[in-house]
Amino acid sequence: MAARAQLEQLLKARKLDITLVDARPASETVADAADLAVTGVPAIDAALGGGLRRGHLSEIVGGRSSGRTTAVCRALSAAAARGELVALIDTCDRFDPASAAAFGLDLTRLLWIRDTGDATRALKAMNLVLQAGGFGLVVLDLADVALPVVRALPFTTWFRLARVIEGSQTVALLVAADHVARGSGGATIDLARADMTARVAQSEAVPGLTPACWRGRSDRSRLLQGLEIRPRVVGARS
Repeated sequence: MAARAQLEQLLKARKLDITLVDARPASETVADAADLAVTGVPAIDAALGGGLRRGHLSEIVGGRSSGRTTAVCRALSAAAARGELVALIDTCDRFDPASAAAFGLDLTRLLWIRDTGDATRALKAMNLVLQAGGFGLVVLDLADVALPVVRALPFTTWFRLARVIEGSQTVALLVAADHVARGSGGATIDLARADMTARVAQSEAVPGLTPACWRGRSDRSRLLQGLEIRPRVVGARS
């Protein structure tokens, strides 16, 4: 154990500890409350043990109707409510400010960077925002970028992003259709696709349960209301 501790100390001194994977039991690696950022989604926060780890790269993955947009809006809203600045790199220009404001997001605390589908350019924007610092949560939305395009990005890209925020109070969050990457202390939040037939039937059978339905005045603002988010969290240290 002494040799391991000495090796970890040397790696941290040379900024190489981002590659470490801790083999200790989860009970010994629980982050302090100050190192966690509550997402505002009870199911996700419970599965994460309190929230996303600061100073690490995490990801939310899932198909359409799985709750990705809802989870991101709630996470941005929760961070802004704590007085933090937040940023969203909107790769395919799908974000709807009105819908986000309805979730409680203070738009005056949001930096919204819009693109037209260029994943490489969006990654450069993400890197610049993380290097600038001062943000509690920075989200890169790649959900509508074709998976072959995302997987063609150099794998070292994610290591560089993780290194930029190492030891900071910033949470970097990727949003994609499938697993892309996460940092050594980050997590993958895998959202199950909503079974709409069962959800509608349930909403009709249970009094007071919000019916699941699409709402919004345009394609940009179409959000699935009454959705029950069902996350499966895979931690890098599990």
